[in-house]
Amino acid sequence: MENFTPISASIGGALIGLSAVLLMALNGRIAGISGVFSGAVFAERGDKVWRAMFVLGLIAAPALWAMARGTEPPFEMTDSWPLIIAAGLLVGFGTRLGSGCTSGHGVCGLSRLSPRSMASVAIFTGAGMATVAVAKSVLGA
Repeated sequence: MENFTPISASIGGALIGLSAVLLMALNGRIAGISGVFSGAVFAERGDKVWRAMFVLGLIAAPALWAMARGTEPPFEMTDSWPLIIAAGLLVGFGTRLGSGCTSGHGVCGLSRLSPRSMASVAIFTGAGMATVAVAKSVLGA
């Protein structure tokens, strides 16, 4: 928590919540990124447009930031490409296994008091804590 920024974090969280509420209210859909992305690639023809626009918005956000602020958002990737690719594949596998991702379960599922989402978030959080504990104590990371 070296660079804790409560104001920008709160604004970002409010915008994520607002987008999830608007997608549910206006489209009847849950804003789980893995499901939205998967549907943009594999869904029926009539269901692809809004999904593609949602994904495009996620990709365009850093460009809009750069245009508004005159600088790119801070980002530093310190790990190797093979590790990043392996981590991405594991996250994708876990997302399919858990029937959704952290955004779908954590943002949308918890707000709807979904028991499945409550269990999923507890497992995500526990697995993350265990991973950090192992990485710090065993691997010295």
